[in-house]
Amino acid sequence: MAIDFVGLVVQIVVAAVILAPVLWIAGRLLAGKDKAKFTDALWIAVLGTIIGAVVGAFAGGLVAAVIMFIVWLALIKHFFDCGWIKAFIIAVVAVIIFIIIVAILVVILAIIGIAIVGGIF
Repeated sequence: MAIDFVGLVVQIVVAAVILAPVLWIAGRLLAGKDKAKFTDALWIAVLGTIIGAVVGAFAGGLVAAVIMFIVWLALIKHFFDCGWIKAFIIAVVAVIIFIIIVAILVVILAIIGIAIVGGIF
């Protein structure tokens, strides 16, 4: 039930660098540039990561996944000032954008000769 603080800090940094820009792009596309600020996306990523660590320390499996799904949607809803359905759509679009970015990076890495085998460089 302990939280690894070094791991949590690494997760927060990764969320800020990778997740926040993706959320920001999806938010700007669907909520508008007036409602979806980059700082809001940073808050969503950081708070979601911290709350996820706390929930993961106390619950596990499907219960934790459902709780975190609702928490992520609530964070998007709050910070991007939208409804639940739009928050869900923003989350789905963010996942799609993330997948596209990863696919592009894989192609670029393959072109320059860095092969990804089994998830290890």
